[in-house]
Amino acid sequence: MKPSLSELEADSWVFALDIYARRDIADACLSLQNRAGVDVMMLLVIAFAAARLRILLTPAEVGELDQACRPWREQIVWPLRSIRSGLESGPPPAPSSETEQFRSNIKTVELAAERLQNILLTERLPRRTPKADPVTAEEVRTVLGCVVTLFVDKRGKEPDADLIPLIDKIVDALMHQVR
Repeated sequence: MKPSLSELEADSWVFALDIYARRDIADACLSLQNRAGVDVMMLLVIAFAAARLRILLTPAEVGELDQACRPWREQIVWPLRSIRSGLESGPPPAPSSETEQFRSNIKTVELAAERLQNILLTERLPRRTPKADPVTAEEVRTVLGCVVTLFVDKRGKEPDADLIPLIDKIVDALMHQVR
């Protein structure tokens, strides 16, 4: 029996939180975000599709997911992240013990916005027959590389060879989640 959409979204969210919490994975994801503009939530949903659903998205499907969530990311998630990050260094009265609770509240709202993005992305995952065999590390690396390439290309830059080890860290963590 296929899981319902709400079960699929819940599984995707738990998967994303689990992978992100693993040693060195948050750092790898944040490096991809900061250095290549990668949407980490999108990357993790696509990783979920590969590792758990055995659905390997094509470059066109990755682009469609990006188009679906871009307005939410740019108008909601990024501004929240910018405010939260800005409170680390100012303006006065930040940073201070008094503004830290405010920053923490914004972090909670940012996480809620990412959960809503997870729903948006999960709803738009392709509904096709899964790959018969478990995915390989190379297949997952290719799909995640496609995500990174999309964001690097949007910035009009050349791919950075230093991004490959970051993808590899994520792939290594994901391979423990492959079904």
